[in-house]
Amino acid sequence: MRIVVCAKEVLDPDAVNNYALSGGLTIGDDGRSITSTAIPRLMNAYDEQAIEAALRIKDAGADCTVTVVSAGPEPAAILKHAVAMGADEIVSIPIEDVAVDYHVVANVLAAYIRSSPGAGLVFCGRQASDDDQGVVPALLAEALAMPLITIARSIEAPSEGIVRVTRVTPDGDEIVEADCPAVVTISNELGEPRYPTASMTIRARRTPATVVSVGDLADVDLAPKVTLVEQSVPTIEGHCEVLNGDSAGDVARELVRRLHEDGVLS
Repeated sequence: MRIVVCAKEVLDPDAVNNYALSGGLTIGDDGRSITSTAIPRLMNAYDEQAIEAALRIKDAGADCTVTVVSAGPEPAAILKHAVAMGADEIVSIPIEDVAVDYHVVANVLAAYIRSSPGAGLVFCGRQASDDDQGVVPALLAEALAMPLITIARSIEAPSEGIVRVTRVTPDGDEIVEADCPAVVTISNELGEPRYPTASMTIRARRTPATVVSVGDLADVDLAPKVTLVEQSVPTIEGHCEVLNGDSAGDVARELVRRLHEDGVLS
């Protein structure tokens, strides 16, 4: 069985937040792109957990290979990390000179999976940390005519063509089954992904990505359905007041007094 994991490169969300708080996050003249070049780029954390989910199935003894594919302007940078984690194959699909939205990304990924040896399972992170849309997996499942299972906390190795997934819901865990092939989105409840070992990191440096041209894929619709018109950084103001006192008790009493004064406590 072949497990295909879709991964996305994003700006480090912690660094973005720090830049925003310090006033260093700037938007370019086009009004749409972030120009703060010092912000590091890394793999979307949910996609990292999707790789971990695939590797756990392999560790459990399933006869499978794990292929990690990324589509975008410069997707290959994050793929070395996938190999360091334990992926068997990495695939880069550069998308250049095209206004990319999630419809385009889903169409490209679906075309690759159809043109390659296929997939018994397709894993995606539940959403990306940069846009928080979470719609690429649904569009991918629709394009591939596969069932979609969302927000998985654990996945059992498929048996007799059936995959069993534990989903996270507001009312507790939910166990569902679906025919393979299927698309599954992985949530952070899966747990921490494995940390690459030194030997796997060395292996990753020596493992090239298979580069697939969009032009070599059949029936790819590159027309975006959604266009980014404007992006802005909100003004963030801090209103923090530090209460001082000779002891912790004095500070606590002053806090209670101020809360009464502001009407928070009656």
